[in-house]
Formats: sequence, structure tokens, C-alpha cells
Amino acid sequence: MVQAMINISENSNRVLNIVKAKFGLKDKSEAIDLVVNGYENSILEPELRPEYIEKALKIHKQKSIHVGTIGDFKKKYGIK
Repeated sequence: MVQAMINISENSNRVLNIVKAKFGLKDKSEAIDLVVNGYENSILEPELRPEYIEKALKIHKQKSIHVGTIGDFKKKYGIK
């Protein structure tokens, strides 16, 4: 466990007190952990869900379309 002295605003302190009371936590450290874990799950890159992995594997198994060179691609799709 890491210990840290932090400076927070009055508003942040109130929010931590509300989180602490709402979830029946022992102290503000647990409230900070809860808030940070919630942030991690909602904002940071989550692990891939199993259904996404299945979908990606299906796509990977599909037959690819050979395009050739960039020139061939542009010619086929009328791009200049």
C-alpha cells in the first residue's frame, strides 16, 4: 500500500465524505480507491469483452479481398 499526503479542494473533500457515507466505507482512502476504480473502468481502456474477441476472430477468418497496388485500388474504385 502506498501512502500519500494530498491537497484537495473543499468540494472534493465533501464529495469524498458523501462517497464514504453512501457506500459505508471506513475512511477517505477507501472512498478515493472507489472513485479511482470507477474512473479506471469508465475512462481508461478496458479489457476486451469476450463477445468482441469472438467477433474479431470471425472477421479474421473471412476471406480477404486482394486489391493489389495502390494504383490498382484507385483504378478499381475510380479514385484519382
